[in-house]
Amino acid sequence: MKTIETFLSEHPFFQGLDPAYIDLLAGCAANVRFDAGGHIFREGDESKAFYAIRQGKVAVEIFVPGSGPIVIQTLEAGEVLGWSWLVPPHRKQFDARALEVTVALKFDAACLRTKCEEDPKLGYELLKRFTQILGQRLQATRLQLLDVYNVSR
Repeated sequence: MKTIETFLSEHPFFQGLDPAYIDLLAGCAANVRFDAGGHIFREGDESKAFYAIRQGKVAVEIFVPGSGPIVIQTLEAGEVLGWSWLVPPHRKQFDARALEVTVALKFDAACLRTKCEEDPKLGYELLKRFTQILGQRLQATRLQLLDVYNVSR
């Protein structure tokens, strides 16, 4: 099995990051496993972590009263789940559910926020990467809303 540092240096989200930052991030990470069908987090939960998916599939969902959950995006190995750890009030904006057995690195948000405060360049590098994820989630949500309301594009 790869070390956390090796996995991070090869993961698309972290590519190009200074090796010293890879080491800092690895210090905030731990391996986790989620069973198929299990929730990783729910909308409104305190955002205590984000995840780099090693294997498996995760559905990012919103709950629509009267309709149930709607999948906004499906994430797989090589992708990152969770951005709200970085943005106050640090509350999850979506539900996340493992569609199959999923293995990921879980990054402790408090640890990361401390490291970002101590090294603003690290914070800026992460912010640039997470704003791309925010844009992807917004676009995926927009497309799902168009589909749900049967709006022609």
